[in-house]
Amino acid sequence: MGGSGKTTLIAKVYNCEIVKRHFKCSAWITVSKTYSIEDLFRSFIQQFYEATNKAVPWNLNKIRYRQLAEMLLTYLENKRYVVVLDDVWDAELWNKIKVALPNSQNGCRVIFVTQKEDIAAKSFGVGTNIHHIKPMDENEAWTLFCTKAFPWNARRCPQELEGLAKDVVEKCQGLPLAVVCLGGLFSTKRSELEWKTTYNGLKWELSNNSMLQPIKSILLLSYNDLPYRLKHCFLYCCLFREDYIIKRRRLVRLWMAEGFIEKVRGLTPEEIADRYLMDLIQRSLLQVIEVDIYGLPGTCKMHDMLRELARSKSEEEKFCALYDERIGGTREEGVIRRLSIQESQVQIKPWDGRTQLRSYLLFGSGTIDSTMINKLLSGFKLLRVLDLQGAPIETFPDHIVTLFNLTYLNLKRTWIKKLPESIGRLYNLETLDLRRSQVGALPNGIVNLKNLKYCLSGKAVIGTQFPPNLNTLNNLQFLGYVEANSTVLKEIRSMTQLVRLYITNNEVSDEEDLCIAIQNMPLLRRLSVWTNKKEQILRLDALKSPPPFLEKLTLSGKLENIPHWFRSLQNLRHLTLHFSRLTDDLPSHLEALPNLRRISLFEAYEGLHLDFKNGFRNLESLVIYNFPNLQSITIAKGVMPGIKELCIEECRMLKEVPSGINCLTKLQELALASLAADVIKRIEEASGVDRPNVRHIPKITYSYQASWGWSRRNISSFFDSIPTEKGLDATDISEEANSREEEEEDSTGGNSER
Repeated sequence: MGGSGKTTLIAKVYNCEIVKRHFKCSAWITVSKTYSIEDLFRSFIQQFYEATNKAVPWNLNKIRYRQLAEMLLTYLENKRYVVVLDDVWDAELWNKIKVALPNSQNGCRVIFVTQKEDIAAKSFGVGTNIHHIKPMDENEAWTLFCTKAFPWNARRCPQELEGLAKDVVEKCQGLPLAVVCLGGLFSTKRSELEWKTTYNGLKWELSNNSMLQPIKSILLLSYNDLPYRLKHCFLYCCLFREDYIIKRRRLVRLWMAEGFIEKVRGLTPEEIADRYLMDLIQRSLLQVIEVDIYGLPGTCKMHDMLRELARSKSEEEKFCALYDERIGGTREEGVIRRLSIQESQVQIKPWDGRTQLRSYLLFGSGTIDSTMINKLLSGFKLLRVLDLQGAPIETFPDHIVTLFNLTYLNLKRTWIKKLPESIGRLYNLETLDLRRSQVGALPNGIVNLKNLKYCLSGKAVIGTQFPPNLNTLNNLQFLGYVEANSTVLKEIRSMTQLVRLYITNNEVSDEEDLCIAIQNMPLLRRLSVWTNKKEQILRLDALKSPPPFLEKLTLSGKLENIPHWFRSLQNLRHLTLHFSRLTDDLPSHLEALPNLRRISLFEAYEGLHLDFKNGFRNLESLVIYNFPNLQSITIAKGVMPGIKELCIEECRMLKEVPSGINCLTKLQELALASLAADVIKRIEEASGVDRPNVRHIPKITYSYQASWGWSRRNISSFFDSIPTEKGLDATDISEEANSREEEEEDSTGGNSER
C-alpha cells in the first residue's frame, strides 16, 4: 500500500552505481492515476536524449503516438536499458507501451511500482518477478520512530516516554509512512501530558476504523494538530499536480500572495514562510527532494497519500478544487475559492460561482490559449493569484489587467513577447515572474506597480530592458536580470531596499555608477554582475566596501585582479567566477572567507599551479572548470576538511589528481571530465599511482566525449572486487556532461551554476 517504501527501495536500487554501470541508458517515469500515453513517451524521449547530450526535438509536444513509438524503438534498438514506471494504476499500461520498448534479450529491465496486486500478477509475456514489500520489523520501526520523534534528545527516547512511544509504534503496524508521520507529530511534544493527550486521540481513531482507515486516521491526526495558518499552507500544496516537484521559492511566494503568512516583528514574510515550510517538513507532511547550502529545502513534494488527504479536506472545507474527473460535484455547488487545472487536454468552460475564485493555477496546458484564458478571467473579479507557468500562450491575455486584486502573476516559460502599457493598472501586484518568457523589454507602465516586490525576468546572459523611473518602485526587493545602462544604474542608486540584484550587459564605462549603486544597498544578499562580452574587463575597484550581508556573489567577465574588498565578504557562502582569467594566487584571496560553502570557478585562472594552503574550513563544494594552463592542484593537510564534492573539468594540462586529496576524508564525490588520459590511468588502473589516494571516495566518475556523444563511467575503487557479468558493458553510461548556467530561482539556492 501507499507509504510502504516501494518507491524508496526502487530508487535506492536505480541510483546505485553498481546497477547503473550495467545499462546504457535509463529513465524513471511517474505514471499516476491519470496519464497520457503520448506524454509518457515524450518523457522517455526527453530523459534518454538529454542523458546522451542529444538535442530534444523542438516540436516534441506536437509529435503523436505512432511517431513517438518509432523514435523510441529506433533509439533503444540494441541498447541495454532500464526503465522504472512508478505509481502504476492501469493494468493495461504494459500493452500500451511495450510497442516502444524493444525486447533485445540482452539484459534490459522494466520495473513497475504499484499498489495493485492484479497489476503485479498480470501476464506480461516476458520473464517476470514480483517483489512484495514487507512491513518493518519492530526494531526497524522503533529506530525510525526515535529518529523522527526525538531529534532534540540525540534520537533517543526519554525513559518516561518509552511506554507511550512503543504503543504508538505498535499502532503503525510496520508502515514506514505512518511511523514517519507520527514521529513528526510527536516530535513537537515534550511533556508526558502532551504525549498522553495526543496518544489518547490517536488510540480512539485507530480503534474505530477498518484495515486501511488507521493510516488515514494517523495522517488526519497529523493534519488536525497543525496550527490554523499551517493548515492552509498544507492544503495549498495539493493544488500542485501529483508527484510534482515544488520549488521552495515559488511555494513561499504563493503563500505570501494568499495572505497565509502572519506578521512577526523583526522578521520578513519570507523568513516566516520558510519557518512554516520547515515545520511542515519536520512533521513529515512534505518530503524534501533537494537541500541547498543554506540548509533550506530547495525543492519538496507531497506524498500521494498525504495529497489525497489534503485534497479530501480541501473539498470538504471548500478550500480549493482540482479540475479533473472529480470536479463536477464541486462545480455544481458553485463554491470554488482556489482552482488548479490538472488535466493536459481538458476543455475549461466558465461556470457559475467563479466570481469567488482567489487562485488560479494551470498545470495542464494542452488546449489552453489566450482566448480561452480571457474568457475565464472575465469572471475572476477577486483573483489574487494567477499562475500560468509553461502555458503555450503567445499574447498577453487582455483581461489580466482588469484583475485589480492580483498580487501574484507567473508567466514563466510562456511564449509571451510583450506586456501592455496597461500592466500598470495592477496596483496590488507583488510578484511578476517573466523568466524564460520571450519578453525582452518592459513597458513604461511597470513603474506604476508601487507594491511590486519581486520582478523576475530574463536570463543571466540575456537581460531585460527596463524603462526610466525604475527607482520609483520603493518596495522592490528582487530585481533581475536587468540590462544595464547608465540611466538604470544611476536610478537604482536610491533603491536601498534591494535584497537581490542581477545585472547583465555591464559596460566598462558604467563601473562607477554600478559601484555606487551596490554600495548604497546595505540589505543586499545576492549579487550577480555579467559583462557584455567574454573578453570584456569587469572593473569593480571603485566599490569601497561591499554590502555587509552578501551571501552569494557571481562575477562574469575578465578581472585584472581580485577586488580589494573581497576579504571583507565575511558572510559570503557561494562564490562564482566566470571568465575571470586571473593570474594572481587565487586561493590566497579566498581562504580568509570563513563562511564559504561553495566555490564555482569557470575559466577563472590562467596560472600553472593552484595551491590551497590555508582556510576553507566550511567549504562543501569546489568546481574547477576550463583552466587551460593548470598543471597541478595542491591541498594542504587541514584545508577544506568538510568538502563533500570536488569537480574538475576541461583541465587538459593537469598531470595528476590534487595532491593531498587523501586527507579529504569527508569527500563523497570526485567528478572528473575531459582530462588527460594519464590522469585517469593513475586512478583507474589497479596499479595506478593515485589509486590509494582516492580509495576512500565513495563515488568517482569520469565523463568524456565519445563518437556518439558524452559518456560517463564509474571508476571508484569501491568496485574493484565486484565481478562484471559476462556480456555486460560496465563502463559507458551516456548522460549529459555539459555544465550550464541555470536560473537563480530555478536552483536549490547554492547550486545555480551547475
